[in-house]
Order: sequence, then structure tokens, then C-alpha cells
Amino acid sequence: MARPRVYDPDAVLDAVETLAVQQGPAAVTVRAVATAAGISNGALYHSFSSRSELLGRAWLRAGNRFLQVQDALIDQAPDPAAAVIAAAGAPAVLVDRYPNSGRLVLTVRREDILDAELPDELARELHHLQTRLVDTMVRLADGLWHRRDRAAADTITTCVVDLPTAILLTRDRLASPTARHHLSAAVRAVLDIGPPPVKGTRP
Repeated sequence: MARPRVYDPDAVLDAVETLAVQQGPAAVTVRAVATAAGISNGALYHSFSSRSELLGRAWLRAGNRFLQVQDALIDQAPDPAAAVIAAAGAPAVLVDRYPNSGRLVLTVRREDILDAELPDELARELHHLQTRLVDTMVRLADGLWHRRDRAAADTITTCVVDLPTAILLTRDRLASPTARHHLSAAVRAVLDIGPPPVKGTRP
């Protein structure tokens, strides 16, 4: 009896990313992914239960790569303000290192990738990914202002999520050095103002 062909699951997720980024999430089918990865449909089902899991696993890998890149940039920063600026630049660094992972997690709508048919374990892992991102916002706020309240975390979110989206992603300027400089300047401006004062204290 022939043994099932051994293959690299990362090669399958690479195929999912390529299809989703180049042709849109609708192009990601079990048959299309198997063909792109050079394996049979049956072999694919040994590791992935459904199209939903294929998309979910690809999104999870891309999200983990993003957070790993962002964490490394934060850890290498010389001071807390530089850490926020570095975290804001993580999308551009991610696309430099993992082009399709970056495009998947940054430019494809989450709701077009993830659906209610995800396996429970995968859904929990994806929820944990979101929790890690929130924890990063709080950690940066604590490092800069010694505050962990919502207003401080929201200010960091403006720097790390909202400004990169507006400056780098909306008009696809991830590769633009000028846009990256604009982003750093915008983040510094927000940090100069800082979060609103804690209630009961003077501004």
C-alpha cells in the first residue's frame, strides 16, 4: 500500500497566501491550493479539514509573523518613544520580509478570510492573536507614560494601527521611504501631545 506523500504545510499556506493576495480570497479553494502546492486533494485534507481552515491557518501564520516582527523591533528600540515608532513601522518591515504574509494580513479584509466554520481550536488561536496585539498597546503605553488605562492604550493604538493604515496602507505606500518618514513624524507628533490626563488630575 502506497504511503501518502509527505509535504510541507508551510508550502500549502504559501499557496493560500499567493492565491488570496493575487486573485482574492474567493480564488482559494481546496483544489486550487492543492494544484498550486503540487499535492492531491486527499493529501491536503490530511492536515487541513476545510477551505475555512486553510484560510484561517494562513491568516494565523501571517498574524504571528507580524507580531514577531513587531516584538523584535520594539525590543531593539533604544527608548520607549522609539519603541512606539518602531512598532508603527512593523507593517512595512513585514512586507519587506514576508511579502505575501504582509499583503494578506494587512490588505485583505479579515471578514473575507475568516468565517463561522473555523475549528474551535483555530478560533481560539486567532482570538489569542488579537489579545497579544492589545497587550502590546498596553505594554507600550506603560513603558512610555507608566499608564495602562484605556485612554493611554488608545493613543498608542492611534500610533501603531491608525496612522500606519492611513499613511502606508490606504494608498499602498508600504514600499515608499518618504511615506515611512511621514509615518515616523506623525507618530512623534502624537506622542508629543500624549494621552488625555487621567480623570481627577490636571492636564
